[in-house]
Amino acid sequence: MTRIAGMAGNRGRNLLNIADRRPGGAELAVVLATSADAPVLESAAERGIPTEVVPLADDMSRTEHEEAVLEALSDYEFDLVCLDGYMRILSSTFLDAAPTTLNVHPSLLPSFPGMDAWGDAVEAGVSVTGCTVHVVTDATDGDGEVVESEVDGGPIVTQEPIPIYEGDDPESLKERVLYEGEFRAYPRAVKWFTEGAVEVDDAAGEVTVEADTADAEHGDELPARRLTSSDRADTLRYGENPHQNAAVYADYTCDEASVVHADQLNEGAKALSYNNYNDADGALNLIKEFDEPAAAVIKHTNPAGCATADSLAAAYEKALSTDPMSAFGGIVALNRECDAATAEQIIDSFKEVVVAPGYTDDALDVLFEKENLRVLDVGELADEPTERFTEKPLVGGRLVQERDLQTIAVDDLEVVTEREPTDEELESMVFAWQTLKHVKSNGILFTDGTETVGIGMGQVSRVDAVRLAAMKADEHAEGKDAEGAVMASDAFFPFPDGIEEAAEAVVQPGGSVNDDDVIEAADEHGIAMAFTGQRSFRHD
Repeated sequence: MTRIAGMAGNRGRNLLNIADRRPGGAELAVVLATSADAPVLESAAERGIPTEVVPLADDMSRTEHEEAVLEALSDYEFDLVCLDGYMRILSSTFLDAAPTTLNVHPSLLPSFPGMDAWGDAVEAGVSVTGCTVHVVTDATDGDGEVVESEVDGGPIVTQEPIPIYEGDDPESLKERVLYEGEFRAYPRAVKWFTEGAVEVDDAAGEVTVEADTADAEHGDELPARRLTSSDRADTLRYGENPHQNAAVYADYTCDEASVVHADQLNEGAKALSYNNYNDADGALNLIKEFDEPAAAVIKHTNPAGCATADSLAAAYEKALSTDPMSAFGGIVALNRECDAATAEQIIDSFKEVVVAPGYTDDALDVLFEKENLRVLDVGELADEPTERFTEKPLVGGRLVQERDLQTIAVDDLEVVTEREPTDEELESMVFAWQTLKHVKSNGILFTDGTETVGIGMGQVSRVDAVRLAAMKADEHAEGKDAEGAVMASDAFFPFPDGIEEAAEAVVQPGGSVNDDDVIEAADEHGIAMAFTGQRSFRHD
């Protein structure tokens, strides 16, 4: 267990936060202050933490005071020293005798050192400041005088960025830096020390934070520490529901075509809602999958229909015909410049938003006829995505993973049944697999050529997802049904009963202990089946 000697000058809120959170199992062995009036002493005592007071007498030199501090701490065992508003520049007298000493400074060093880091940041007009946890080094000269340029100059352990908002003043910024920055960064640094992940080279004045063990197992693909920063781009009317407040934040380092950075061309229409942003993002990500003219309609982040064709208008018509009822009030995404013919079809039924990499003038004239249809221009769709990771916030943290950018070609498919798929079925399998990535699990997709026929999404049972997709194909689709269709499943069928509900051909990952039974069932029904060898779950 790591034991900490805390040294504070006033309230010591960072020390108390560390005491309460016990990062990595660390505990405060003692809290020392230079004044008996320091509020941190009472707060520490309430937590059962021993306290010490070493006043600074008028005739006391820096060396004498530090020797007195060391004497007061000599009765305690500790592995780390944490300063919190200590307001005393420490020299080698203390630093050479004590374990590693940390301090937290309210800026992203080396920017804005000194006593008024918050005011300096506001005055400078920067958009981001933050805090820095660093190793304390000797900032005095040979005569014991403070060298201002050396204060807060020790090697950095970790930092936490904090945005500066319009209307911020030093006091409001100070509170946010403390609660959103220091309360995160300081415990994180302590935890790293408890885990032995920090190596301090005093001679070189360097700190090395080692990668965690998971990095070694996964080829260092995910960083041990992620710093992200975004600015509030707009306050939204509400969140997913009217009782929830919401805003959209923009990452201005993103170069990929996105809904967040899109231009809304009909400025008189109402702004996008939280759900509009969410659905439009999902729709845009789906049509980025295809090189051919593609269209998709999204509701609640699931595709109501998707298709590719020789023309954009034909692709949209096929996508819409999958489930016109569910597509009502949906989000349309196109991967080509929207022309007038496609625009005419879009306004033929109620839609909330249309997203495309451009519009002809004639198309805009048509779309602007619908007063509340939001028209978004996302700009050119790049050949390669630039955003590598996706994040899902959790209470107490977040999940980070690489984006699902898997693609398959016909040559990647392993045919496992007696009947070989036809060339048309193979093409449909590839289209279905790329579309299925954007369907919530358990997800099943029926396709005919390169258009969806029926979609079953978000079911706890895979068999129910099959039945839902078949029902939608037979009852909701216009001019098409499940007969003769290709079925795609985002994960393997654990039992043959799922496959027995299928159509003429199936594409699925494979990998079940019951694969042989599933293949046998497919052969009994004359179904062609191919394995992709990779799963395609989606849960958010």
